[in-house]
Amino acid sequence: MRSTIGILTAILVLAGQACSQESDAQAGEPVATEDETGEMQVETLTENLTHPWGMAFLPDNRLLVTERPGRLRILDTNNQLSEPLTGTPEVFAEGQGGLLDVVLDPNFQENNLVYLSFSEPGGNNTASTALGRGRLEGNAIQDFTVIFRQEPKVDGPNHFGGRIVFTPDGHLFLAMGERFKFDPAQDPSNHMGTIVRINPDGSVPSDNPFVGQANAEDEIWSYGHRNIEAAAIEPNTNRLWVAEMGPQGGDELNQPEAGRNYGWPEVSWGENYDGTDIPDPTTTTEFANAALHWTPVISPSGMIFYTGSMFNEWQGTALIGGLTSQGIVRVQINGNQAEEVERVPLDARIRDVEQAPDGSVYVLTDQDNGKVLRLHLQN
Repeated sequence: MRSTIGILTAILVLAGQACSQESDAQAGEPVATEDETGEMQVETLTENLTHPWGMAFLPDNRLLVTERPGRLRILDTNNQLSEPLTGTPEVFAEGQGGLLDVVLDPNFQENNLVYLSFSEPGGNNTASTALGRGRLEGNAIQDFTVIFRQEPKVDGPNHFGGRIVFTPDGHLFLAMGERFKFDPAQDPSNHMGTIVRINPDGSVPSDNPFVGQANAEDEIWSYGHRNIEAAAIEPNTNRLWVAEMGPQGGDELNQPEAGRNYGWPEVSWGENYDGTDIPDPTTTTEFANAALHWTPVISPSGMIFYTGSMFNEWQGTALIGGLTSQGIVRVQINGNQAEEVERVPLDARIRDVEQAPDGSVYVLTDQDNGKVLRLHLQN
């Protein structure tokens, strides 16, 4: 199925206040839109995926895709979808939990290692975010091993986060949520509401900000986060940027720095679901402020910095998937400043965004009948 995209004359204005805690509401089919770089198309490559969450291109241009109920599949270059791969971990597939992100090891062509984040079940219906790796061999993940577990495991089906990002210097970031528990995000003696930085084998880098400190977890890079499902490395600076979900209003784009506290739930650009106020981050110097925030929310999930040549005007900008905003939000970053410059409406909850080897852009739709869509210029 193909639909033509035409020229955006204005940024979409979203009506009404929306809550960025994820919902199970289903969106419709992608619709036509345009980009100033020229005429584009949105092409459906495959469908019938159950809430796809993450994707990663293999060196031979095949695509790994996760499904939240616990399946990992391969979409081949003829757009044929494989049966679920064997050897993936057991997941807590309730609410927002399940099999989440997938990334390749930077040395994949030598070691075949694939990393998966997921909601790991514990006793008494508890769970936490976990990260593991195994070798891709044919239609299987071999010798899958968990290398990090968020502690503690708690009850509830929300705010697992789960984005995985490798850094150019060989470290690995895992961005997580606070499991909808609020106050633990301010306590670095647990992993809830944190970004952790580890080595590819799960060991802790010696220069992490809390190494050796009492009452703090060594893996933590930054804390005071709510729920992060979008993260990427800025190519020119090698800095990590994340987009995280606020409560009622107040989604944030942050550049997490070592040891910094990002304020949740003490401060926020949003308000509580019952309408009560939360102090703004600017009311104190104790907490780091966001580079950009959104009210109404976009519910960010999935993020890349575009480096391809297919869409010239997108080069160097961040492309952020939007669940509530149902499209791609494009952001220009200059130093520590950020500005939204465009929205590409797709009329579907966008869960992940990835750049293909040819410079086209792939997105996943978060639906019971989830799809892989390809955005590209018309031939």
